[in-house]
This record gives sequence, structure tokens and C-alpha cells, in this order.
Amino acid sequence: MKTKSRTIAFYLPQFYPIPENDEWWEKGFTEWTNVTKAKPLFPGHHQPNLPSELGFYDLRVPDVRELQADLAREHGIEGFCYWHYWFGNGKRILEKVFKEVVESKKPDFPFCVAWANETWKGVWHGLDNQILAQQTYPGVEDYTAHFYELLPAFKDSRYIRVNNKPLFVIYKAFDIPDVKAFLDLWTQLAKENGLEGIYFVGHLFDYRRYQEILDLGLDAVNVVRMNEVQRQLPKPTLTLKEKLEYKLKKYATDIPRYEYRDAIKVLLGEESRNKNVIPTLFPNWDHSPRSKGKTLVLHDSNPALFREHVKYSLDMVKDKPEEERLIFIKSWNEWAEGNYMEPDRRYGRQYLEVFKDENTY
Repeated sequence: MKTKSRTIAFYLPQFYPIPENDEWWEKGFTEWTNVTKAKPLFPGHHQPNLPSELGFYDLRVPDVRELQADLAREHGIEGFCYWHYWFGNGKRILEKVFKEVVESKKPDFPFCVAWANETWKGVWHGLDNQILAQQTYPGVEDYTAHFYELLPAFKDSRYIRVNNKPLFVIYKAFDIPDVKAFLDLWTQLAKENGLEGIYFVGHLFDYRRYQEILDLGLDAVNVVRMNEVQRQLPKPTLTLKEKLEYKLKKYATDIPRYEYRDAIKVLLGEESRNKNVIPTLFPNWDHSPRSKGKTLVLHDSNPALFREHVKYSLDMVKDKPEEERLIFIKSWNEWAEGNYMEPDRRYGRQYLEVFKDENTY
């Protein structure tokens, strides 16, 4: 299958129980726990969003991972970018799934890694100030251990490369106090171990700072323009009559919500035409299942509007070198954030089918 872009979908491994989540939330907690508890917060708000053909899967089951890879491949997605949690001093969480993918050599589907270098807080249940796992940066010894933890993946033939270098996303590059030393060390270690280097990509929410992140020594920037929705679009307001109706029906009146049709006009920007800026596609966005309605909702996403969004993203990258026509999808399976490509009970495979229609020849 010939594709117009190299589109990679972020992949969340939070779909199996781990001891930490058992302790912090409840026995058996997974991302599905939040998904199934979701309720509509305003008239026309579609919740809960529930899976269809893949069901409420457990990622410890290899067959599930094969089915996910088959779906993505069939619809023109190049690979998955697994969220990777390394908190410093060797502390990892949710590493089981990716480790099994590497060690088992299955599924035979391209992948890369995004280091989610962020302190975990109790945001899923609205506990913003409760620290669950602290992100630390102990220095050279820990950075070296981190590199060697991922080296088997970097050397895997399935690992996604750009200009023959393994692609590695850093969620918060600005947070690393000695980031240039980190990048230099990993580049050196990569070359010592038979690689040509690492293709470092910075994840960035404020697109206006993209040159700053490149100046740190990263190769490219993945721009995530969700903040621009609130910055550029007028804040929705309710009439007095609507406020009274909401109160009577026990709806939330203060949740920031914007129409998806308006949001897609600002979620992609002209900066993404630059060779080293990678745009992000959003099939949908509704963080309310995780955060009890405290973060914004893009209302009324549908496959027809997503088609417009896909077309614009492809136009952004069409003039770049073929190797660098990169697009990230947020996301493959972040169900409790309301951004996913997997089939659901409302639209089935339609988002995947739209993407395939536009991205393949």
C-alpha cells in the first residue's frame, strides 16, 4: 500500500492492571474504568464512548495487539508510538506491553517510543495536587541505563527510522535540566552501538516556541496545538435560560467546550510546512472521563469533518522529503481522553476508513 505520509499513532499501554493503579485508585483499575464511568455533561454530549469490535481488551493478550496492528496497517497507518514511562533511577511503570512486543517480535508492525517524562498526578480523579510518581533526572548514569534499556528496541528491524536513525519522542524536552548533555550522550551511545544516531523529536504544546526546541539540539518538533483552541476561539457562553435548564437537568455549566468544526481550523498551522515541524491529527478530543469535566471537549467530531482535517494535514507535508513526511495521530487508543482511532459503537471503522481514503494512492 502506497501512502502519502508517514503517519504514526500514539499508543497508550494503560489497558491492563498494575500494582500502582491498584494502590492509587482501585483493584483492577485500567483506562476502561474511567471510560465506562463517563456521563454526558451537556445536551448532545456523547458519553460514554465505547469500543466496538476490539471490545474492552486487555493488552496482556497478544491476540489483541495483533488485531490492533492489523487494523492500523490495513488503513494506512505506518506504526505505533508507544508511551514510555521512565521516572529516573530505573523506575518504570506500564512497561510490560512494550517489553513483550520487543521480545516476542510480534506483532510484525513498525513502532517507536515517546518518553512521557512527566510527574504523574491524580488528575484522572480530579486530584490535581496529589503526586503519584515523581519524574526525576539523576544524570549521566541514569541516562546511560535508560539508553541501554531501550537499545534492543532501537536495534529492532521494526523500529521506525528517519534518515536511518531511530525516532525518539521527548514529551517535555524543556523539563530536562541538562537536555543538551542528554542528547549528546544518547547520540554518542547510539553510534558506539552501531546506530547512526537518534532522531530526536520534541513534543510541543506552544507552537510559537518550536525554534527554541530545535535550538536545544533536537531534530524535529511535534506540534500539538490543542492550546490554540482555547487561545484563538471565543469561549462558549450560555444564556440565562440555558443555565437554568442545565441546573434543572444537573448538567455541568463550566466545562470548556468547542465545536470540532471550529477547532480543526486552528489545530493545524502553517509552521507545520517547515521540514522539521511535524503536525498532529486529532480525530476527536474529550478529556472529561479522566478529569471529571475539568478539561475541554471538542464537541461533535464526526468522520466527515475528520476528512477535512486529514486533507489539510496531508497538504502540510506533501512538499517535504519523502522520509520526513511525518504526521502524528493523537491517538490510536486514548479512550479516556476521547482521542482514538479504534472502532467505536457510534461510528465503527469510519475514522479509519476516511484516513485510508485520503492517505493512500
